[in-house]
Amino acid sequence: MAHDGQDLQMTPVVLPDLLTLTGATLAPVAEVFEAAKAAVKSLVSEDGRVSGRLVEQHQDAAHGLSWLATYDQSLQQMQKWADRLSGDGKFGEIEQLIHQIAFGEYLAQIKGGIPMSQGEILRLSDMGVSADALNTDAVATLTASGNTTAARTRLVELMQEQSANATFGASGLDEELEMIRDQFRRFAQDRVEPNAHDWHLNDELIPMDIIEELAEMGVFGLTIPEEYGGFGLSKASMVVVSEELSRGYIGVGSLGTRSEIAAELILCGGTDEQKANWLPKIASAEILPTAVFTEPNTGSDLGSLRTRATKGEDGDYTVTGNKTWITHAARTHVMTLLARTNPDSTDHRGLSMFLAEKTPGTDENPFPTEGMTGGEIEVLGYRGMKEYELGFDGFKVKGENLLGGEEGKGFKQLMETFESARIQTAARAIGVAQCALDIGMQYAQDRKQFGKSLINFPRVSGKLAMMAVEIMIARQLTYFSAWEKDNGHRCDLEAGMAKLLGARVAWAAADNGLQIHGGNGFALEYKISRVLCDARILNIFEGAAEIQAQVIARRLLA
Repeated sequence: MAHDGQDLQMTPVVLPDLLTLTGATLAPVAEVFEAAKAAVKSLVSEDGRVSGRLVEQHQDAAHGLSWLATYDQSLQQMQKWADRLSGDGKFGEIEQLIHQIAFGEYLAQIKGGIPMSQGEILRLSDMGVSADALNTDAVATLTASGNTTAARTRLVELMQEQSANATFGASGLDEELEMIRDQFRRFAQDRVEPNAHDWHLNDELIPMDIIEELAEMGVFGLTIPEEYGGFGLSKASMVVVSEELSRGYIGVGSLGTRSEIAAELILCGGTDEQKANWLPKIASAEILPTAVFTEPNTGSDLGSLRTRATKGEDGDYTVTGNKTWITHAARTHVMTLLARTNPDSTDHRGLSMFLAEKTPGTDENPFPTEGMTGGEIEVLGYRGMKEYELGFDGFKVKGENLLGGEEGKGFKQLMETFESARIQTAARAIGVAQCALDIGMQYAQDRKQFGKSLINFPRVSGKLAMMAVEIMIARQLTYFSAWEKDNGHRCDLEAGMAKLLGARVAWAAADNGLQIHGGNGFALEYKISRVLCDARILNIFEGAAEIQAQVIARRLLA
């Protein structure tokens, strides 16, 4: 009988007929997903309709369905990525290994347990279904031989042959988007990475000269139509830019988020006059916006906001109330402010959106505008724009700055922005994960222990390999959601999946990157400590992972 080592050597690292093999697993996964959807729908329905009460009662099953759907879609997009590359003659060994490991691992997790978080493992039985449909030769081959030590080791060998801080594996994007990537990668390497850790340690705002340079590069008007002073580029371009800037530092990658949200609000819900007035100023960064939605006691429950906007006889509004977790609030010029204009309402139907003007503050006086006060919230990471809590008491907003000129539309207007916001957040997560991989791989190559570099130990190289694989999975899912948006398709489901997976991938990459550093990773002087803190927020903002899974589940079961 052969020893295990001999068996491993006899098995090819890249499996034969890989694309045929992986393609053959998609139908069984889809079959399991459809069975799970039917089982969960039966579980949470009464009188023929999905019950909110039952969805909450069976939250593990409902949220598990969201994760299963995310894995199903992830494998579909990886197959499409591999097919495109193969057709273009770009499906090299590194791409083949990424593809093979991705299928081997995610199929094994679907069969054995999907990690919804560190301590929450979804199993198919939790949704009342079995893995029988996955008992095929293709699934068996990939789960047994797809993600092996040999495959991970070979992948990292190939990664080391590339230049430092490379993006491992062809992305599958067109030439124009790759040119945009290269441009912003160079900017991040030259202007962001050398300074990011000091900004973090000193809890400093990102310098205005960085913002001005980004404005010149078109970041704040990237997707704003040309008629309003923007570049009119695709959401896919926004993904690439956000990814590369966040790879340098999430604070810089997030500078465009508020402009993206504000522009989307105005484009979808603004009057012609509001579009003509505000969009060119946002595109040029003449004005910097901030999003003012969350309140101390509401969190994700935006429908229960209490901040009031009362209309006066002159047609202007007076705002009273409190807001919290407001990013980049001090130095901005305008707030997209969600407030209750119907005092008799108790849900989202009484909310309105305002373009509330304010005076940018200074370090000495961060909130000089009359009727407005604020204080900084000290945070673990994501520090470059700072977080604030705000108080409004007699704060004035012009009547002409009611978005769309009609009350009661605020919540609906905000919902229209969530697709773009979550796509952009998924892109930021990919950038943070890639940053963790860059830092972790460099340290693993440089650090010597027991007479050799850390990267030569299988459990270190294995961590790096899985980072590269999961980054590519999250990347393809995010590109897909952006393509859906660019083609005018509803994509709240796809955007939610991309954000859900991307945030988990970023946290895993940061955590493993720190683990590779050992004790040094716990020292503030090492960059990976910053990345860990930055990665943690991604599972919370733009919809906490649990809320995200809930939203996906409700859409799947509708």
